Amino acid sequence: MNKEFHQFVWNEELEQDWLRILDLALREDLGSQGDCTSDALVPEQAQGRADVVVRQAGVLAGEAAIAATLAKFSPSSSVGILPASSRSVGIPPASSGLKWSSQAHDGQTLAPGQLIGTLDGPARAILSVERPLLNMLGRLSGIASLTRRYVDAVSGTRASIYDTRKTTPGWRSLEKYAVRCGNGRNHRAGLFEAVLIKDNHLALGAELRPQGVGGYSPAEAVLKARQFLLERLGGAGRQTIVEIEVDTLEQLDEVLAVEPDLVLLDNMSLAMLCEAVACRNARRAAVELEASGGIDLSTVRGVAETGVERISVGALTHSAVSLDFGLDWNLTDLGFDL
Repeated sequence: MNKEFHQFVWNEELEQDWLRILDLALREDLGSQGDCTSDALVPEQAQGRADVVVRQAGVLAGEAAIAATLAKFSPSSSVGILPASSRSVGIPPASSGLKWSSQAHDGQTLAPGQLIGTLDGPARAILSVERPLLNMLGRLSGIASLTRRYVDAVSGTRASIYDTRKTTPGWRSLEKYAVRCGNGRNHRAGLFEAVLIKDNHLALGAELRPQGVGGYSPAEAVLKARQFLLERLGGAGRQTIVEIEVDTLEQLDEVLAVEPDLVLLDNMSLAMLCEAVACRNARRAAVELEASGGIDLSTVRGVAETGVERISVGALTHSAVSLDFGLDWNLTDLGFDL
């Protein structure tokens, strides 16, 4: 693998993204009045312990954010939420009144009924955090679980499974992290990270070229992109990935002459993919090939066996079904700290 896109790991930047989304989730759930049901029925001093349990098999993603999530909650507030001026990622979980004891970690394979961890603290706060937390865990774990199925399906081949930019607006970094939890790999994080020349870019060249005749040829587009990167970034531009999409073997043959880092083979049949791999092997073995377009779990193994190095699958993020998590009280631990 010559060059690679940025691969997401859990860090402070991802935690900040999680907390921004959590703020929206709490606002839509609690509004300005808080949890009316819990305020009516649960004494303010009530303490409790509850288990977070997964209801179905899958792969965990998002557990790394739970400590920061609990830091949003304060036992001194009737709605359980710290005022905006007091919120900080740096607040330790213990100071929020809620404590988390983890029994599983991101990337771990889960069995139905498995304990993920235990929440201890004010009962009202536990009830307030329950739905936003489980929703967010479920979304990311669903992506990780589906990704693992694709990764397992191509096991033993040279192909790696990649995500795409077909992500939920505002969730991209977190969803790409979830793909990594499922042992998948991340394609470009955004338009800023790499050059990916598609058919629309080539077609638009007809309107932009001075002579106004014809679009950019695939090889011309690769060379133009490389020149732009060198002018904008200097020597560092050589490290930026230049990838081009082709949908015919003739286009592939042309672009191999100028050696892009990656060639995306769009919607090609298995026979065409095999021919593409043979052509690449004979002409420019260092150029990696990525297959994409309409690939699902029933076809991904066949695509991998053609010899491509990368397979990008939009379904990892746009079609993943949330994993089902639940919160169960340990009623023997429910009490009052008067």
